[in-house]
Amino acid sequence: MSDTTIKLLRDLIAIDSINPSLVPGGAGEAEISKALEAQMQSIGMDTVIDQVEPGRENVIGVLEGAEPGPSLMFCGHSDTVGVEGMTNPFDPRIRDGRVYGRGSGDMKGGLASMIEATRVLATNGGWKKGKLILAAVADEEYASLGAEHLIKNWKADAAVITEPTGLAIAVGHKGFSWIEIAVQGRAAHGSRPAEGCDAIMKMGEVLHHLNLLDRKLQAREPHPLLGCSSLHASLISGGREMTTYPDKCVLQMERRNLATEAPGTALKEVEEILDSLRHDDPAFVASAKVLFERSAYETPRNHQLPNLLESALESQGRNATREGMTYWTDAAVLGSAGIPCVIFGPGGFGYHGLEEYVNADEVLVCRDALVQVARAFCE
Repeated sequence: MSDTTIKLLRDLIAIDSINPSLVPGGAGEAEISKALEAQMQSIGMDTVIDQVEPGRENVIGVLEGAEPGPSLMFCGHSDTVGVEGMTNPFDPRIRDGRVYGRGSGDMKGGLASMIEATRVLATNGGWKKGKLILAAVADEEYASLGAEHLIKNWKADAAVITEPTGLAIAVGHKGFSWIEIAVQGRAAHGSRPAEGCDAIMKMGEVLHHLNLLDRKLQAREPHPLLGCSSLHASLISGGREMTTYPDKCVLQMERRNLATEAPGTALKEVEEILDSLRHDDPAFVASAKVLFERSAYETPRNHQLPNLLESALESQGRNATREGMTYWTDAAVLGSAGIPCVIFGPGGFGYHGLEEYVNADEVLVCRDALVQVARAFCE
């Protein structure tokens, strides 16, 4: 496949941009940011490489129209997860209409689409009105430091996040809360039960109540696009050795949240469980804290971006569907800064897996849809 967009995609896959916060010693975004900046400059964009942390960079390109008008941002992340267990992860291969390699789907396919869409807009008669901003941000796969840094200095009237949606028009996604629960026991020799207090057994009571809560959450009437809230126990540790009562047990859990739920809901639910257990058992000692959390996001109702994307897809003979995404994206960060977002990008398979690919034809359809949307929104 000789299309220039696919060539760019393969060039991006060949660059190691593993997030070092996920994999110690990972390459980070410095090299891929330079490559992306060169692409933006070749289009004629004004560019900025903005350091988020040492070796962690955002790259932003701006295309100014001859006349003032609305501003539209195309945004994607340039980091990837690790490659342990993969074979030739940075050797992009094309097979059966798919482009394989780490980051192909998540989300260098989206990056290639938005860059080449901007190239079309800049060269076919020039960009006439408004402002088009390309933002390739760092660290989405871990803590979204890049998006948080971006919104400090950059604004837009709207944005398209080119995460992999399989060309569905995603108008929302869930958020999440990571909570740590620590239950205290009392160490003693296993032969002296009167002197010991089993923290792991007591954590079992917490787990029982969390299981009941999860059933309750998933029995609620689902959100029409995002389904139900949920939780799961992610990691648990405790105990010293076989012959000793465990004096501590620590559980780390994840709660997936909806935009309709109040901030702090997840921690409040856990604290209510712990309060109930303390009431029933004065010897029960436990605490809970939030480790990290991100809000859910929904595109403002009646915003024009979803309609524009629908029209663009239909003009290419594609069915247009609106969905909610199961995964979290930087749309929530941009949305918190007052930038309405839609998530829309090419689809594939194996994101974070041992064999990852993006559908080449969807990369091209995404590119062409972005061209139409930018023209309709800004001009």
